Amino acid sequence: MTDQAARFDRLAAGYERWWAPVLAPSAVALLDRLEGPIATGIRHLVDVGTGTGTLAIAALRRWPDVRVTGVDASREMLGAAEALVAERLPATEHGRFEGRVAFADELPFADASIDAAMSSFVLQLVPNRARALREIRRVLRPGGTLAYVTWMGEDRRFAPDAVFDQLLAEAGYEDEEGGDGRVGDVPSVGVAIGELRRAGFRAVEAQAGDLTYAFTIDSYLGFLTEFDEESTFDEMPRAERRRFMVTLRERLMAMPEDAFTFRAGIVYASGIRSDG
Repeated sequence: MTDQAARFDRLAAGYERWWAPVLAPSAVALLDRLEGPIATGIRHLVDVGTGTGTLAIAALRRWPDVRVTGVDASREMLGAAEALVAERLPATEHGRFEGRVAFADELPFADASIDAAMSSFVLQLVPNRARALREIRRVLRPGGTLAYVTWMGEDRRFAPDAVFDQLLAEAGYEDEEGGDGRVGDVPSVGVAIGELRRAGFRAVEAQAGDLTYAFTIDSYLGFLTEFDEESTFDEMPRAERRRFMVTLRERLMAMPEDAFTFRAGIVYASGIRSDG
């Protein structure tokens, strides 16, 4: 298991509570790009990096005749997805979702066996996106569609993160994970198009967008302590953590309300597996 998979195993509950709601609207919007293929009779979707199942559940609700296989490297994330399917869908619908533990570049499917694939906010995390795209192409049937959304590389900085990082430095802690752990944000729409074409896709399309989410002070602190910086807070002795949180809240309260609106560039991309 990779470090990334182990991290998401540990943080599945925090991810679902604090981070999945940030991603959800932009992730679910990806389904519009699959409406055409679904209309042609596609019945099996693979959700690559399903996480806690946000995109898979939305697809199951939108298309009652479709089944979804959610693939994720983290067993705990898949467990959360399976629990949410059971919670949010009628019992008669549970069989339309299946979870499989696997990596994006080692999918557990035969060549040309899948109708369509989708992925939301995952392809920036894989060690090699080109290899993952080729692997997705391998399992798609000729004419099968891949649609994904991920982060666009940019220099925007979320103001509360700067406040947190400054206080962290003052307290003598270093960010060992190097920020948010994203190692492969797509640099541009043109790069997204080129990557898909080189991986063996045709009719490639890509479009830039913006993800916007309004945090509150409390939700931002929950995001930090229970997901994004959970290991950092676990390292702090209890009394030190309490002092740190008091100071952090005070500094955050001094910021204007609009400083807590998170904005980031994203890119939607899609393509059809070529026959060659």
